[in-house]
Amino acid sequence: MSNTPTSVVAIGESLIDVVVPASGAPVTEHPGGSPMNIALGLGRLGRPVTLVTRLGSDARGAAIADHVRSAGVRLATGSLHDGPTSTATAHLRAGGSAEYLFDLDWSLPSGFTAADPALRAVGIVHAGSIAAFLEPGGAAVATLLAELRATEHPPLITLDPNVRPSVVPDRAAAVARFVELASSAAVVKLSDEDAAWLYPGSDVDAAADRILELGPGLVTVTLGAAGALLATRSVRCTAPGAAVTVADTIGAGDSFMSALIDQLAALLDAGMPVAALRDGSGLDEAALATIGAFAVRCAAITVSRPGADPPRRAEVG
Repeated sequence: MSNTPTSVVAIGESLIDVVVPASGAPVTEHPGGSPMNIALGLGRLGRPVTLVTRLGSDARGAAIADHVRSAGVRLATGSLHDGPTSTATAHLRAGGSAEYLFDLDWSLPSGFTAADPALRAVGIVHAGSIAAFLEPGGAAVATLLAELRATEHPPLITLDPNVRPSVVPDRAAAVARFVELASSAAVVKLSDEDAAWLYPGSDVDAAADRILELGPGLVTVTLGAAGALLATRSVRCTAPGAAVTVADTIGAGDSFMSALIDQLAALLDAGMPVAALRDGSGLDEAALATIGAFAVRCAAITVSRPGADPPRRAEVG
């Protein structure tokens, strides 16, 4: 058992969510972006985390920086640049779900490679979402993950594709990129909507099997109110959903991902070898059920309040 908690590096976009309510209520702005939300969620759970991102030198960028730092998240060197901060306009539907329109600019910080000090001795590296698909940064993220996977002592690599078809109109290229990324990852989390887009005609179990064939040791598919499927090559279980009054679904999947990463980090803290998580052999059905229940609770708390507002450790119980 390590006395130093396993740390995480999250790589990807930060942006401002411009939320347009279905009711005609006033438009609001909130810090957003899947990797940023995941870093925030990890910080609120007390996990040491560094965010590698791209923030503009404007009031929106400053708001995001203050937001993540309030949770103890460290911004990696090079994450600030001259220019505007990216935005995502979320048009809320009557049921609380959202349709997004993006105004994005993404690239990795200049000179950021597998040898970067931010990645030195880190236990888990997370990537995904728009930053893994949108060029010019997407190809650099894929290369970085492959380089990390090939190192002598690679970190545990986690991936959430969080597919946005409006941002990746070339479906064939996006699917090829997903295959490339998943081949480097040890853990892949995706939504049932992602699974249907990537593997049309397959149910979630079949989609999970296809992703496991690419190399990850654990695949989890979130199922909205129905909970989540968690699968390794040898065992799988479904974590049931939690009954909750939904404010909106913004950040639900990101909160689930934060919690999933935190639970895997806790296993590393307790002495489980990285290799046993990378190939899934250290995860029996009971472990999957525990991880899934915690992640579902975190997501349920998030959907019960407006915006991407993940819980703190004390709120989860």
